[in-house]
Amino acid sequence: MKAAPIIVWFRNDLRLGDNPALHAAAKMGAPLLCLYIHEAREHGLREHGLRVPEGAALWWLHGSLAALDIALRKQGGRLHVLAGKADELIETLVGETGASAIYWNRRYDAAGREIDARIIAVMRQRGTEAESFNGSLLHEPWTILTQAGTPFRVFTPYWRDVLRRDEPPAPLPAPKKAAFAPLPLTLEKRYAYLAGLDPDPQVPDWAKDIRRLWHRGEEGAKRRLGDFLDQDLKGYADNRDRLARQATSRLSPYLRFGNISVRQVWRALAARQQSGVTLASDRDIEKFRSELGWREFSYSQLYHCPLLHLKNIQGQFDAMPWRCDSKALAAWQRGQTGYPVVDAAMRELWTTGTMHNRARMIAGSFLVKHLLIDWREGEKWFWNTLVDADPANNPGSWQWVAGTGADAAPYFRILNPIIQGKKFDPDGAYVRRWVPEVASLAASVIHSPWTASSTQLAAADVRLGKTYPHPIIDCDFARKRALSTWRGMRDTTTPDV
Repeated sequence: MKAAPIIVWFRNDLRLGDNPALHAAAKMGAPLLCLYIHEAREHGLREHGLRVPEGAALWWLHGSLAALDIALRKQGGRLHVLAGKADELIETLVGETGASAIYWNRRYDAAGREIDARIIAVMRQRGTEAESFNGSLLHEPWTILTQAGTPFRVFTPYWRDVLRRDEPPAPLPAPKKAAFAPLPLTLEKRYAYLAGLDPDPQVPDWAKDIRRLWHRGEEGAKRRLGDFLDQDLKGYADNRDRLARQATSRLSPYLRFGNISVRQVWRALAARQQSGVTLASDRDIEKFRSELGWREFSYSQLYHCPLLHLKNIQGQFDAMPWRCDSKALAAWQRGQTGYPVVDAAMRELWTTGTMHNRARMIAGSFLVKHLLIDWREGEKWFWNTLVDADPANNPGSWQWVAGTGADAAPYFRILNPIIQGKKFDPDGAYVRRWVPEVASLAASVIHSPWTASSTQLAAADVRLGKTYPHPIIDCDFARKRALSTWRGMRDTTTPDV
């Protein structure tokens, strides 16, 4: 008689190493049925459905699934990729396979948690074990609370509390040997999705450089981490904001889809520091650790504020009179605002599926404060165009920029794109790469082409309004309008306490 299989349900943990659910299942010695379910957008809470990957993130997902399938096939198994409502599909799968248990790593969005809770309840009624694990974070969101037992609203005390705690558990090894169970043919025919696991589905025409720049999957994540520790960590604290330098970790999409775990990154960093191999300073290392901390903080916000991508954390901003300006929004999306650093940022995103972190702040501030367009419009655009579009980081960061979130930048902090360009792209290299229309302008005027003399413009073959747009809004006017709007909103509402 064949042993009953254990279902391992992969979600945002597309790797073999440091995968608690997979590790626990493999230790049981039963055959494993490795599963990924492409869930429908409408599946979930009544207020809103699941946020399924779109655009660039969907491209990353496909490649990660293909890479995981290859890794499992090397061990004699495979990844079964199905589509449907997870609770219904899993109940059917358990019934037809006689599975004794189902293991998965947790997710923290409201819709996902509700679905998981339904599955646990149904499995308990059936007498089938259902167990979840932490495969995504250093610490569970409900364990990091103030002395009053409430979620932290400010990052610095949150992170100070985290650093006082014991080190996260060591990463778990990938299973060296496991038995695998087949998927019943009836289910394969009824629910199969992405037959053959095509790693390159219909790639949007905007992502022309996306395949050249990224190597998806667990092995790609390991190489990226190694390159960062070897090449980019030294000087990270000073260089990470320089737009033209590749000084950031570029690990975010790998973390987003779990091609690597945050515990693996944390321990690799500590190992380098202890060995003395790294030439990075303690300041570089602590700065990078704090960036991992912001990811944790964003997930705390997602857990405690279930509608993070829809609702302002600070309720007073519900009265904010955002402008509906489809023309300005389209200009921002296409990188045609007339502000070169903003346009460079948006074109980098359009071409590569990513954007430098400092550039995200500049472009985001311009949308919500210069143009007074609702941050949710920007969040939706990034959700579709970022390879690392994350249900916690993306809305959490947009709320930070807009001033509506936890520990947010104050609304009166309005990033001037000219000053930001001169400070973080002083020689104009970033702008020259992504906005070739102004590439021949001198560094002194490249961030404000309209201030160039007619001689400078002619020499650079720049014709404002023809080869490159005039600014869609005046910076001084935009700042005054934003501050006036914010003060008016503040005077008519009672702030949250």
